[in-house]
This record gives sequence, C-alpha cells and structure tokens, in this order.
Amino acid sequence: MKRLILSPIALILWLAGAVVSSPAADRNGRNPMEASLVTLEITAKNYDYFQPWAKPTRTVRKHALVVGDRELVTTAQNLADRTLVRVQKGGRGRWLNAEVKWLDYHANVAVLTVSDDGFWSGLKAVEFADKVPKRDDYEVIRWRDGNLEIRRAEFSKFTVGDGSLSFSPRIHLELNTEINGLGWAEPVLVDGKVVGLTVAKGGNVCTVTPAPFIRRVTEAQKAGRFPGLGYFDFVWQQGENPATIEFLKVPGEPRGAVVIDIPKSPAPNYALKKRDVIVEIDGFAVDTEGDYDDPDYGHLMVEGIATRRHFAGDKIPMKVARDGQILDVDYVLPKADYSVDLLPMFTFDAEPEYLVAGGLVFQPLTQPFLRGWGDDWRRRAPFRLVYYNSLAPSVETPALVVMSQVLPDPINVGYQEFRNLAVDKINGQTVRRLADVKKALGEPKDGVHLVEFFRGDGLQRLLVDATSMAAATERVLGRYGIPAPEVIAARP
Repeated sequence: MKRLILSPIALILWLAGAVVSSPAADRNGRNPMEASLVTLEITAKNYDYFQPWAKPTRTVRKHALVVGDRELVTTAQNLADRTLVRVQKGGRGRWLNAEVKWLDYHANVAVLTVSDDGFWSGLKAVEFADKVPKRDDYEVIRWRDGNLEIRRAEFSKFTVGDGSLSFSPRIHLELNTEINGLGWAEPVLVDGKVVGLTVAKGGNVCTVTPAPFIRRVTEAQKAGRFPGLGYFDFVWQQGENPATIEFLKVPGEPRGAVVIDIPKSPAPNYALKKRDVIVEIDGFAVDTEGDYDDPDYGHLMVEGIATRRHFAGDKIPMKVARDGQILDVDYVLPKADYSVDLLPMFTFDAEPEYLVAGGLVFQPLTQPFLRGWGDDWRRRAPFRLVYYNSLAPSVETPALVVMSQVLPDPINVGYQEFRNLAVDKINGQTVRRLADVKKALGEPKDGVHLVEFFRGDGLQRLLVDATSMAAATERVLGRYGIPAPEVIAARP
C-alpha cells in the first residue's frame, strides 16, 4: 500500500477545509460561480434604542446570486432601514446602485435588481438543487479580497428552528466548518448546484437556508401567490409519558403530540382544543417526541411542516385523538406577524418611537429595546421587562410603554435615577401606546402630571409640574441635542 505524504502547506490547507474540487472551470479557467455570485454593500440606519433620537449608520457587505432576468436573490438580513444598496460583480471594480424589488423578513428572502444594463453583461443565473443531499463535500463560496474563495464544509444535520428574523420555524441545514465570518448569504454548493444560503455561524456550526425553500418563496411571490409564512399558534408537548396518552384515550399505539394551550382569542371554528393529541399532520404520522419522518430531510420536529410546503392561510389536514376517537380536522395556518407578540420581535423600516416630556423619556417596550442589553438580554435586561416578553397581547393590553430614562432638569429633581419602568396610567388615563402618553399629557389635573407605573416596580408614581412642562422640555431638547420632542408612528 502506498503511503501518502503531505507537505506542511498542503497539510494546513487540508486541515482548514480547503477544497480542491469545484464546479468545472470554463474555457478561460474561471469558476462558473464568478459569473453568478456578486457582492452587496448595504448602508443602513443603526438605531440606538437607548438614544432613539440618534441615527448612526452602518455599512456591511454580503453576497447575492443571479437567479433570473435582471434579478438577484439574497437573504433579507441587514436590508432593514437601508439608505443605500450597491452591487459589485467579479469581486472587485466598479460599484453600481441596486434596488430591492421585494423582500420578506419572516422568510428572510430578498430579490434585488440593477437598472444599469452593462452590469448584467457576462452574468449567468445559478441553478438551484431540487433536493439537499447529505454529503461531506459541501462547498461554501464567497468573494474575499477580490478572489473567489472555495472552502469545504461537512454535513451535520437537518433541524427545525426559528428564522433569523422570525418566530416562524423552518427547516435548516447545519454544517460543520471552521471557516470564519460566515452568515452573509454565502452560497453552499454540491456538484455545482446551489443547495442553500448561509444565515448564521456559531462556533463550528453554520446554519443554511435550503435552496428549495428559497425557490418556493421567490416563485410564489413572482406569481403573486405569496401571502406570507405561517406558523403553528398552539403550544404542544411531547407525548412520551404513556400514562398521559392512556389518560387522554389515544386509540392504538402510543403516539402524538399533546396540545396544552391554544390562543386566548382563537379564530372562528378553530380546529384544535386543549388536550387534543395530534397523531398526524399533513399526512405525516407524529410520534411521541413530536417528530415526523420527512421524505427529504429525515426525522424532524413537526413545527417544520408549517413552512415545508405551505404558506399562511393554507388548510393543513390533521388527525387528532379527542375523547377516545380519531377525528379529521383542518387547521388554518395563521400569518406570521410581529404584532402577535406583546413585545414585537422587530420593528423594521421605521425609526424608533419616543416622546420626551420635561426630561421624562417614554418609549414603546419592544424586543429591539431589550436587545440593547446585548445578545444575553434575557438575563441582563431588567427582569420585569423581560417577564412581559412572555405574555400575550390582549384587548386591554395590546402593547406597553416604558419610561426608559429621566434626563436631568430642575423639573424632575429627585427622579433622575429611575428608569425602565412600565407605565400604567398618566393623569388617570390608561397608557398602552405613545399616542396615549401624548393625549394624557394634554390633560393635566390641578396643574400636575401624575404618572403611575405597574405594581412591582420600585417607583409607583411620579408627580411633575404641568405648568412648566413645555419650557422644561425645550431646555432638555437643547441641552441634550435632541432634534424633536417626539416620534410617534401613525396608526389606523
């Protein structure tokens, strides 16, 4: 048997995952992806929710693929609040302005175009794979320092998880790789076909959105049949405890996922009830772990069925065990919308709302505000504010407002140290949105503004002089360089 001896340089490249195989070069020795992969440069507002009146910008670079007649596809990440998008082909040279034709943040897919005819010369659409195989020779391709870099990644698993910009779950491909800096829509290839785009990288695990999902979304949108992504709005638990399955009278072998909660205000003719045991979804049997056997991806959590071949509004047939019988029901997929949460997950393409009154700063309580405490905000942000994130909105409480800080001024002496308090009422009027704050401040009682906070916070109420509020607000705006006393979104 021959012994293979690698030089030190070759050994380093092999260990780092460098790829020697790649799509066949053209007659000029170029990789075909050079004519399909372009670089995007995105300049966008980078709002600071602790100083919502500030409007710094950031610039990032990512990738996009030529997919059709004058169209590029990429992920929607970093396209929110954009002010300028430019595109470059060939990894170097001239930058041209691009425009976003369409995007969907929940799907994390965007389609762009370039009006300059010369840009499209020499470019060629990529081919998306119909299926994503389990392989150990994936290729991750990106432009780096003007050169096309091709690196190897290995299959880890298929999994179901929330989208990078959404709570709507979908199937992901996870790859093992030591390549740094991924997650910028780098294409992943097998045998020259694109099997997905990268969306995140943590440690040695790279998360990839499969190409069949991207193609299905873009084709539906182009045909005018994309209503948005759906999700399962019920809460379920595994049916692993045989005593539970027996108590709920599931006929036959133990199986299924147990419905333990449904929306507080379910749609008319809502299909499910608490204590239903879901034994089949969309023709797929559900086991006691809440998994199904996907013909393309193997055993996965049932949440993935919501976006596997469906969009919002679709009826998904289910079989449920209820009162000892197996019933057929049609579950209608609700649309993924950030407003379904008490604290919206994102507030894209809109500057942060705020209202400054006598140094008191009022803001909507949202997840972007909480993320100001960093990636570990669930642990580092004020406990009570994080607690509200676990609650569902209601008719009485569709949203929340916080007094985020107090900018020192003679009118608010003694209150400067208080911050991040959820507001309940102002001048006796219930406050749930900034418009409520503005209205209530216009109706003081006996020359005083009374601000009341929810029970449990350190400060229960606050009193400030209403007669000098306007002058104090002007002083605060000038002293702290705040351009306007308020930014309040118009609502129907």
